[in-house]
Amino acid sequence: MKVHIVTLGCSKNTVDSEILAGHLRANNLDLATDVEEADTLIINTCGFIDQAKQESIDTILEAVELKKQGALQQIVVAGCLSERYGDDLRNEIKEVDHFFGTEAYEGIIKAISPNLKYTLLGERIVSTPKHYAYMKISEGCDHPCSFCAIPLMRGKHRSTPMEQLVASSKQLVASGAKELVLVAQDLTYYGLDIYGERKLADLLRALSDESGAEWIRCMYAYPSKFPTDILPVIRERRNICSYIDMPMQHASDNVLKSMRRGITRRTTEALLDTIRNEVPNVTLRSTFIIGYPNETEADIEELMSFLDKQQLDRAGVFSYSQEDDTYAHILGDPVPQEIKEDRITRVMELQRTISQEKNQKKIGTVQRVLIEEFIEGEWMGRTEADAPEVDHTVYVSEATSFKLQASGFKLKAGDFIDVEINDAAEFDLFGTPV
Repeated sequence: MKVHIVTLGCSKNTVDSEILAGHLRANNLDLATDVEEADTLIINTCGFIDQAKQESIDTILEAVELKKQGALQQIVVAGCLSERYGDDLRNEIKEVDHFFGTEAYEGIIKAISPNLKYTLLGERIVSTPKHYAYMKISEGCDHPCSFCAIPLMRGKHRSTPMEQLVASSKQLVASGAKELVLVAQDLTYYGLDIYGERKLADLLRALSDESGAEWIRCMYAYPSKFPTDILPVIRERRNICSYIDMPMQHASDNVLKSMRRGITRRTTEALLDTIRNEVPNVTLRSTFIIGYPNETEADIEELMSFLDKQQLDRAGVFSYSQEDDTYAHILGDPVPQEIKEDRITRVMELQRTISQEKNQKKIGTVQRVLIEEFIEGEWMGRTEADAPEVDHTVYVSEATSFKLQASGFKLKAGDFIDVEINDAAEFDLFGTPV
């Protein structure tokens, strides 16, 4: 039997699929590289917002068509959408053989082949490029954000023991990972459930000392009650990236209060000042929700004022999505989609200007770049300020790349190289190797 896994949604889902793939292989099942080669298709779904739900449903329906044509024998649907809407999906899409929720590794393997002997040995097959890997340090979330259904799909916050994470980090680095990207619904809660206090700073020290990784990156840090004890660790450890991803969601007190974020614009700005003072060269990334039910034009102006003042290095936005059974559901979805899109356009135009100005200031500097790939005669990579898949790219000029290749200069994905930046665009840098 050959099994193919389609992963939708966030990097946490990617880790889940990689663990599932490891368990499948440990049970002597073949992993197909694409659906055309597979007998069984596993779809790891996302259920975060409307667009993600629709993508998941469309993918399921495409698989159903393949099964009708005889190209597939089994379809297994798992993950967040299935966790939350499993009963509805079973009633509506009867061609799917099995529905499971999140982290249902044992159930999936037994369903695919009942005769297999299942053992949980911590196997994992990394699906990202070899030189970086996501490392999920906890699961679930205890925050009461009004718009978010993650606690309904992923449950309460659960930390992975530190010694287990350190062991996992060593395995990932031994397999070729140069960069470890720490992910969770909220990194800052790490340790509260099993150690009785926040332990992210201790975890960072342990990973810095023991993993062997050249870059360790922090993603998804909740701003309320942010553990500032991690800041000296980030500043002092050379292999911890001076980079923090902090989803702020909004900057208007009116919206933040209704969102139940537990923070105000003033305290957010005070936190950003603290972070910048403690880690002077830090890269700050955030995301914002546009079109929340009580959001007014004045709230958008306040958000844009905040962005203009704070000059965040990276910022993304997404449209509000009304989610069943969340606190905000009773507020409806009164902001018309065309107004949401207009506000998104205005916010992103401002952020593009900020990004362009910041990138222009890097012209003439030398940046340490992690090479990602070589495409059409051009090397592409990332700096410490850029997380994989979501941030900026550094392009090494095509002429320079060809010249160095011809001269025998060998460079491959996962190598580090110093690059002098000689041009910049809104979201990209261009340079030549030093």
